[in-house]
Amino acid sequence: QVQLVASGGGLVQPGGSLRLSCAASVITWSYYMDYTPIGWFRQAPGKEREGISCIATNGVTYYADSVKGRFTVSRDNAKKTVFLQMDSLKPEDTAVYFCATSDYYADSGCRSHGHWGQGTQVTVSS
Repeated sequence: QVQLVASGGGLVQPGGSLRLSCAASVITWSYYMDYTPIGWFRQAPGKEREGISCIATNGVTYYADSVKGRFTVSRDNAKKTVFLQMDSLKPEDTAVYFCATSDYYADSGCRSHGHWGQGTQVTVSS
């Protein structure tokens, strides 16, 4: 399985911003950053993991309603990295954020392959 690592989380006040990064945990897996869809997921305390955003290999993006207009996903193939820019953060955005190789569906976004690496904690609090 291909495991990706999310990083860049931290503590931020409501209305603030963070940019998360996603990269392969093993250098030989970097290929998948270019040639597979990448999904962003989060898991809040006591809740199931949910998909929030994804980006297809052709650059088409998807956003869950809960983050639409506030989050932006992008990819830098040269750096073998996918980013999640999070603006106007809310306390309800507090969660552990994960990225994973996924399958992309035009109507519903990404479905993870289920190969989870380490997530990064995002805490939005005043």
